Amino acid sequence: MLPALRRCRPGPVPLPALAAALRPGPVPGLCPGWSPRAVPARGRKTRHDPPAKSKAARVKLPPPVDPEELLVVLERYRQHRLVLSALRYRHGPGMGTGLWGRAEFRAEVLQRKQEERLAAAGSVEEQEEHRRLMAWNDEENARQQARREERVRREEEEQKRRKLEIAEKQARKMEAFQEEKEKEVLQLQEEAKNFITPENLEARIEECLDNPRNYNFAIDKDGRIVKRTVLS
Repeated sequence: MLPALRRCRPGPVPLPALAAALRPGPVPGLCPGWSPRAVPARGRKTRHDPPAKSKAARVKLPPPVDPEELLVVLERYRQHRLVLSALRYRHGPGMGTGLWGRAEFRAEVLQRKQEERLAAAGSVEEQEEHRRLMAWNDEENARQQARREERVRREEEEQKRRKLEIAEKQARKMEAFQEEKEKEVLQLQEEAKNFITPENLEARIEECLDNPRNYNFAIDKDGRIVKRTVLS
C-alpha cells in the first residue's frame, strides 16, 4: 500500500471522531485530508500531501519559443490590428454590431474581393460581358415596366367601364321603379274618385237606396246566374 493511503487509513475510530466524520471537511484525529466525502482513489495523493522527493527541486519553465516565429506572429497581429482599426475608422464606432452591420460589412468585403480579383486578373472580356449583361438587364427591366404600365392602364380602363355600366344599370332600374310608382299613384288617384267621403256620403246613400242590388244568387260552372232570391 502507498504511504499516502497508509496514512489516510482510518483504522479503529472512536465515537467522537466518528460523529465528527459525518460533518464535511477534514476529520480531526484521523488524517489531515481524510473525510468520508473525499476518499483518495487509485492511489492518488490529496492536496495536503507534500510533493515527492524527486519533484521537490523541480522548477516549472515555460515552453521554449522560436524567436523567428515569435516575430512573424507579432507582425501578423500588428497588421491585423491595423486593418481592424482602419475598418472601424471608416465604418464608424458601430461597425460589426448587430446582424445588419455584420451582413453589410460581409457583403462589402466580398464585393471588394471580387473587384480586386477582377482587377488583378485583368479580365477585360469579363468586364465587357458584365457591362453587356447589365445593359441587357436594364433594357429588359424597361420593357417589363412598359408592359406593366400598359396592363395597369388597361385594368383601370376596364374598371372604369364596369363602374359606368353598373351606374347606367342602376339608373335604368331606378327609372323603371319611378315609372311603376307613378303608374300606381295615377291608378290610386283614378280609384279615389269612387271613394266615399264625408262630402258625398248622403249622395251615395241615396244612390244605393234608389238602385238596390241583390247579391243572394247562385251560379253554375260557367259563371251564369241560375237562381236569385227576390228582394222583400
